[in-house]
Amino acid sequence: MDIKDISSVDLNLLVSLDALLAESNVTRAAARLHISQPALSAQLARLRQLFGDPLLLPAESGRGMTATARALALRTPLRKALADLGAVLGSEAGFDPHTARRTFQVALGDNATTLVGVPLIELLGCSAGPGVQIAMSMTEPGAAATLLEQGEIDLLIDAQRAIPQSAKVRVLLTQPFVMAQRKGHPRGTGTLDFETYLGLRHVVASPLRGPLHGYMDETLEQLGYRRNLALSVPQFGMVPAVLDKSDYVSTLPAGLLAGYADRLDMFELPFDAPPFALAMAWHPRNHKEPGLEWLRGLAARAAGISVAA
Repeated sequence: MDIKDISSVDLNLLVSLDALLAESNVTRAAARLHISQPALSAQLARLRQLFGDPLLLPAESGRGMTATARALALRTPLRKALADLGAVLGSEAGFDPHTARRTFQVALGDNATTLVGVPLIELLGCSAGPGVQIAMSMTEPGAAATLLEQGEIDLLIDAQRAIPQSAKVRVLLTQPFVMAQRKGHPRGTGTLDFETYLGLRHVVASPLRGPLHGYMDETLEQLGYRRNLALSVPQFGMVPAVLDKSDYVSTLPAGLLAGYADRLDMFELPFDAPPFALAMAWHPRNHKEPGLEWLRGLAARAAGISVAA
């Protein structure tokens, strides 16, 4: 068969191939597609005939399947083609969240998970029917532009400074940074001066390996100073517990610490620092796609914005 002639191809097979390559498991892929395992196995047989390649072989471990070299080469262009096709189809039809069946892929930075992710989950329950799902994942440093381009993620919510330049973007909220310390900290609760701030033992939340470094360190370096970095943890959620049990301090967006006022004291920084800006980003091809327009509106509401762009 000449597969360059797209009129001879059942496009549903390509959707199934995308799921198979993503899951490397016929049972999980069938569940994702809402079809039976035998039906998907039959489709895999047709795909093998179509491409003249096994595409997926039993893994040596006996669990799941391993993609062939041909299948790996197909994965990225196939995902992009399906995303482009979805945008074309979506541009001609509306989106009713109460009747639609769709899973949105949303990648969030650590801070975004608390500030917008949790409110977004709360809104989903009262804004959409059971057929609409949101699959949240943590952002992969440096990979956002590629994932948006390939259609692996529909929406990125992260610090504005982490948003790819190629993406469409909207700022969701801005907040000042504050320094937090535990109740009863030996520093006391007096006004925080610059020299004291630099000398305290600071905790940063960062998923990256390597030297300790945070967003605030870039600001201080521009001023010609360095603070005393003592500890790095992979997620913000660990910081309040660390502060509560130690004499460490941490500098974070004020909104992240609002729920810990009973355990932590917050102080204005003794120097001028740019505020924290949280933004959402999406690929330009999806700017007018109805489903993603709805999703962006929901994210804006989760951030406290009453009217979506």
